[in-house]
Amino acid sequence: MLAGTGSDVGKSVLAAALCRIFLQDGYHPAPFKAQNMALNSYATPEGFEIGRAQAVQAEAAGIACHTDMNPLLLKPQSDHTSQVVLNGRPIGNRDAYDFWRRPAVCGPQKSDSAQTIDFRHEVCAAFDRLSARYNPIVMEGAGSISEINLRQTDLVNMPMARHAGADVILVGDIDRGGVFASVYGSIMLQAEDDRRRIRGIIINKFRGDLRLFDDGRRMLEELCGVPVLGVVPYFKDIHIEEEDSVELEQKSSTRTTDGRVNVAVVLLRHLSNFTDFDALEHDDRVHIYYTNNPHELEQADIIVVPGSKSTLSDLLELRRNGCAQAIQRAHRNGTTVLGICGGYQLMGQEVLDPDHVEGEIDRLPGLGLLPTSTTMSGEKVTRQIGFTLSDQSDIQGQGYEIHMGRTVPMGNAPQRPLCRLSDGRDDGYIVSPRCMGTYIHGILDNPAFVNFLLKPFADKLQTNGQPFDYQAFKQQQYDLLAQHVRQHVDIDRLYQILSSDD
Repeated sequence: MLAGTGSDVGKSVLAAALCRIFLQDGYHPAPFKAQNMALNSYATPEGFEIGRAQAVQAEAAGIACHTDMNPLLLKPQSDHTSQVVLNGRPIGNRDAYDFWRRPAVCGPQKSDSAQTIDFRHEVCAAFDRLSARYNPIVMEGAGSISEINLRQTDLVNMPMARHAGADVILVGDIDRGGVFASVYGSIMLQAEDDRRRIRGIIINKFRGDLRLFDDGRRMLEELCGVPVLGVVPYFKDIHIEEEDSVELEQKSSTRTTDGRVNVAVVLLRHLSNFTDFDALEHDDRVHIYYTNNPHELEQADIIVVPGSKSTLSDLLELRRNGCAQAIQRAHRNGTTVLGICGGYQLMGQEVLDPDHVEGEIDRLPGLGLLPTSTTMSGEKVTRQIGFTLSDQSDIQGQGYEIHMGRTVPMGNAPQRPLCRLSDGRDDGYIVSPRCMGTYIHGILDNPAFVNFLLKPFADKLQTNGQPFDYQAFKQQQYDLLAQHVRQHVDIDRLYQILSSDD
């Protein structure tokens, strides 16, 4: 288990690295995180939902993702509530206080149909099934392991390590400062049995000359009685899909660039599945930026309205901050607008929520760019799918759906689906190559569709460039990550720890 001194110390990326290293060394590894909290999720081949981080780690391990790798997923819907996804299926919304104080109960709140669920049993059963099929299991903790006020309700850190009999490697982030106190405190605050489980320390995100930490390494080992297995330098030249969207605004300059197609992604408050745009970020024909500034939106050649976990709430915010009007003006002036999932819903004439799936709002007018109407529903669609662009059979690809709600043409509007899916269904709506929407996440990972999207701007490009092979790029990045971690972590010592009976 990779456990952390806090959130965002790099556990997820290090877990992906170890999955790749174990695969390279001839093992059959799999990732596991008992409970994840993230808006960025993924559909398994069976059509269930898990956290995106575990899907990335499974890809690094060379295997298909499965719900047993992340049996419990919490998808925040507000500051106080989350949708609870158990074994790939949503089972209701929970107040954060109720979940953490009474974690065994879930289901419709204050309802006769409420069901009692033993979450600890569920996540342990998922681990047991996974460990019967793979070896080793690369487990990931969540946040800090020293939140002693949550010790009785913790499902993902040391209690999970005890169930699995896992050796724990503590990860500390030196970049944020205070690494000595956070590592020492995290160990000392553990119960004696749990303290003995911590068999190694990895210091992550080091900047500068590694030799400057030689004394620090020795001091930590003396203080904690635990070996420091490695000091991993901070890197910017290896690209692994991220779990959290906190740095989207810093990913690129918002200044438009000559000789490239400028793509603005609308920075929604509840933006989800932001990894839809990772491939575009590495396409040298494209300059991509994230913004909720109306002026910056209107400077773009293409505006992408992304997925949202709270469609109606984000629609209200777009009207409040002027982005809705800016998108409409930009489209009238010739800007291409593409909506993905929740963004597709937002582009229609109206969004209806008669059953109050998202909140108390019954109806809001949409952006009015597509002649469609969306009705929210409690049933979630999750599946991997293939697609062919309607009327263009040479444009094909793969993606996945994760959405709640159904979108249909409004009134007498003609049927004009953007895609025909591999199961025979239609998807999305297209008014023109400059105005369209789809429920398919990952559609921009497909070079043929990106070429279709960029075709109207061929005269703007300084070079035609080459379609970007995102799948090959990701495999290369996993290998580079494994090489980086091998260079700075004592993998032989790690194997000794894993093979020890102590």
